[in-house]
Order: sequence, then structure tokens, then C-alpha cells
Amino acid sequence: MKTICQVCMHYCALEPGQTGLCGARKNEDGEIICKNYGWITALVPDPIEKKPLRDYYPGSMVLSVGSYGCNLRCPFCQNHEISMMDKGEINVRDVSPGQLAEIALTWKRQKETGNIGVAYTYNEPLVGWEFVRDTARLVREYGMLNVLVTNGTASQQVLEELLPWIDAMNIDLKGFREEYYRKLGGDLETVKAFIARAAESCHVELTTLIVPGENDSPEDMEAQAKWISSLCPSIPLHITRFFPQYRMKDREATDVEHLFRLAKTAGKYLENVYVGNV
Repeated sequence: MKTICQVCMHYCALEPGQTGLCGARKNEDGEIICKNYGWITALVPDPIEKKPLRDYYPGSMVLSVGSYGCNLRCPFCQNHEISMMDKGEINVRDVSPGQLAEIALTWKRQKETGNIGVAYTYNEPLVGWEFVRDTARLVREYGMLNVLVTNGTASQQVLEELLPWIDAMNIDLKGFREEYYRKLGGDLETVKAFIARAAESCHVELTTLIVPGENDSPEDMEAQAKWISSLCPSIPLHITRFFPQYRMKDREATDVEHLFRLAKTAGKYLENVYVGNV
């Protein structure tokens, strides 16, 4: 009998033994389990600005951790080596929530670098949200902060499970047209609902990668900025430059002048607009 995964808008109906589209959730004896729980592909201290979080503890370091798996299929993914792979195809390290929290605390005590907490990033963390939740609880007990870097395509139920433990998020808002989201395997309304709810409970910054010929029209940016402003005009928006990679090597990098023009458009409605990757 098939069991339906409730984590995101795909609602994968999985036979026993079958893994979902994300590569990280599996039907095991009729129960959907987190197959990538504790399997770490990356663990490195980063400046908080790389998440990117510009207006949240600027100048701080945060311990960035990634696993594998993603529920979107962006052809320009910069982390496709881990987000699009399965455990058997990449190097992984088994780390428990307690071990990860201890590592974060050790880094916090090192005066040369310091550390404000843990950032769940690189792949899509919410396909393995149980590990994020369990680790975030322990990180908070140690007096540190939790940062989530996500595509925002998880269900409201998953979001509510995590919100008590998450202090800040950077959420990808990949564009502002439903047809563009469908090309990436996503759903715009799911992301909008996720952003709106998250912004009520924690610090939120948004990132839009501007891909030439896809989501780079001034009209799209104007509609997007208006909507963000309707939530809160002080929500920071990062407008970042696309570079050819993965399955989209046939495009030129985003024109820098056009990027700044889009930032000016967004700035008519938003107080904090930042241009990145230039």
C-alpha cells in the first residue's frame, strides 16, 4: 500500500521501500522516514553574510551544516553535487544532533573565530526537517542560535514544528510567476505562504537569483517587491547574479547594470535591498 509523504507540495505517494522525489524521504514498512537523518555532507564555519543574512548579527560566524536531497530541480543549482545526489553517490558522515550541538559549542568557545550557532543549509534542509528540529532544540539549550536557509517549499505543518527553534531564515523566492516555479518543480503559493508565516515569528531575509530570460523582467520584480512590502517593507531582499553552471551553462551571467536596475525597482517598495555576486 502506498503512503503519502506530507512534507511538501509534491505529496509523493510511495510504495514500501520507495524513496521520494527529494531523495531523502522513504516509505519504510508503511511509514515515511527521514532517510538522510544525521548524514552530513558539509560542516564548515561561515560568515553569517554568506547565508546570506545581512541584517542579522553582522560580522558573526555560524557553523554551516548540510546533508543531501532537495525537492526542487533548479537547473542552475550551485550545490547540485549534494542536493541532487543520494547517500551512495557522495561522501557522508554520520553525526547525531547531540554531536552537532557539541561541535557548535566548541566553535563558540574558540575566541579566534567564535560562533553564534548552526545554519542548516547547502542542500534543502526541510526534506530532513526532523534532524533540523532535534538539533535546533539542543543548540538553543546551549544558548546559541539556529539559522535556516531554505527554498520555502515545505508544508505549514513542518514550518510550525520548526518555528519555536529557528531564530532566522533566508528563504529563496526564486521568482514571482507560477509558471516559472513550475519549471523548477515548485509552487509559488506554497512559498508565499511559508514566507508570510515565517516572517511573523523570526528574522527573515529573502534571496532572488536573477536568471537572464527567466525571472529578470522589471514587471516581475515590481510585483514581487510590492508583495513583500505588504508583509513588511523592512524585510531584506537579496538580488543576486546568476553565473552559468550545472544544466544551465548556455546562458550568460546576469548583466550587472540590469541587476542594479532591478534593485532600484525593488527599492521603491522595500527599505533594504542588497545586490550580491557582483
